[in-house]
Order: sequence, then C-alpha cells, then structure tokens
Amino acid sequence: MKYEADMTRLAEPPLTAAVLVLDDCNMLSLAATVDPMRAANRRAGRRLFDWAYHTAGGTPARLTSGLAVPGAPIGRLDRADLLVVAAGFNLETHATPALLASLRRLAPRCGAVAGVDGGSWIMARAGLLDGQAATTHWEDLDAFAARFDALTVLRQRFVVSDKFMTAGAAMPALDMMLGLIRTQFGAGLARDVAGAFLHDPAPGANQPQTPHSGPALARRHPPVAQALALMGAHIETPLPVAEIARRLHLSPRSLEMHFARALGQSPKSAYLALRMAEAWRLALETAMPVQEIALATGFASQSALSRAFRAAHGTSVRALRRARRGAG
Repeated sequence: MKYEADMTRLAEPPLTAAVLVLDDCNMLSLAATVDPMRAANRRAGRRLFDWAYHTAGGTPARLTSGLAVPGAPIGRLDRADLLVVAAGFNLETHATPALLASLRRLAPRCGAVAGVDGGSWIMARAGLLDGQAATTHWEDLDAFAARFDALTVLRQRFVVSDKFMTAGAAMPALDMMLGLIRTQFGAGLARDVAGAFLHDPAPGANQPQTPHSGPALARRHPPVAQALALMGAHIETPLPVAEIARRLHLSPRSLEMHFARALGQSPKSAYLALRMAEAWRLALETAMPVQEIALATGFASQSALSRAFRAAHGTSVRALRRARRGAG
C-alpha cells in the first residue's frame, strides 16, 4: 500500500518512544497509546516506532486490572523522541518529588511529551504544562482547572499545544496517536491503522468530552452530541431543557425527538443520568460530604439528592461508601 507520507521521513531511523507507566493506570489507556505504534510498524512493513516501558522506580507498575508492567527506572532515561506519561488514579501519591524532577529533566530532551488520562495531571504537577493548553479525563476537568491555574484547560478529547499532547481517556488517546502518525507518516497510514482496529476516529481534537458523546453520535445526531456537551459542562448548575434547545436553535419538542431517535430517552432523563453518574463518582472517589455532593450535582438539598440517588442506583451514598470500605 502506498502512503501519503514524505519518503524521506519513512527512510529515517525509527522514532523512539519512552512509555512511563504509573501504578493504577488502566490497561485500555495504555494499549490505546502503544498499539497504534505497533500497528503502524506492521502496516508500513518496517519499524517506524521503537518503544520501551519505564516505571517510576524500576519496579513493575501494577495496572488497575492487576497486570504488572515491568520497566526501567525513568530516572535513567536520557532522551526520547516521544515521552508518554500514562497514569490513572491516586495521582498525588504517584507524583513524588523524584518523579517530577525526572520529568522536568527529561522534557527539554524529548521531541514531544504526551499525557494520557491522569498523565496530564502528572505533567502539570511537574510544571511542564505552564502556559500551555491541556485536557484530562472529563470527570476531573473542573478539579484540574482549579488545581492548575497556570495552564488553559480545554474540554476537548485531546489537545496539542506546542510539543505537549494530552488526551482525556483511552479512545481520545487512540485518536491522539493517530494524529501523530498522520503528522509524521501521512494520512494514508493513519487511516489504515484506524481501520486495523475498526476504529472510527473523531473528526477532530476539538470534539468535547462527554460520557455519552462519541464521533458516531456527533455525525449522526449532532444536536444530541451538542446538547450532551452542554449538559456535561453544566452539572453543578443544570440548564433548563428549553434553554439547551434555545442555544441549539431548536424547539424543545424538536430536541425531544432528536433524543428519542438517538438514545431512546428524553433530554431530561439523559441529563439526570449524567448528574447521577457524577454523584456516584464523587461518592466513591472523594470524601465530600453528601450535602456538598448534592450541590456539585445540581441538587438544592441533601434530601433531593438522596431520593434521586436511591432511585437511580438502588442505594444511598453512605451505604455505597460503607460497602466499598468493607470490600477494601
């Protein structure tokens, strides 16, 4: 197959990629970063990428699935064409002074630095993203923006800013890597790699992150994808459905019909589901009091949240937390 790449680029030595894997990273995000490089090598019939795994201290990184990924200590790495930081949960625990110092030392010696999922948080903690635009997983965008005011936080699937790339989760990471392949080796190879995964790439990095909105939905039902993006951006202060329709230049009835065709539910039900998903996350991943969770998810009172939470999840916030502590 002939690719639309500069043949001089294909003739150059492989790009070296250092993949820093931290404990509590998820396997899908890691695979979405590495497998496009493997597929590019296979489809091109030669090594376009060489990659090696690194960990914070040289001991294997344990993923959320339980899989252990061995790697050399990141402190011993001298340089790379691409440095990828793959992280997930417990980010403050993993952001040790030694790790942050290694990243600050390495960043000027790397052609590009990418953060996947929580990797952008680690990069920001190291000060690498100061003055840059960046994104992270949609669940953490508000906290990310509040924590790091020296950067511009965008609600996009992935962001490229100077030599820094950040992606919100696994599928945005795959799209980010396809963009890198497109830039380095041509659109033809990027299309072929996407086809190898039966992946339908997002039409652009500027697609918003929402838990229900993907490229196919954005193409087939643009008003629904746009409405979900508005809902996701207004969890704490929910917009009336009529206001969402007005912003999209639709009547409320027309918006209802779009949601019925695309999701089989009403805009109101979809909005409540988003808020309940966020309440579930805050209940499990933070120590926020129930009253604060209520306010963060658009409920006027703790009792209003409690009724909605039980109806949606069949339990209470406190019972969910007790069960999780017992399981741990």
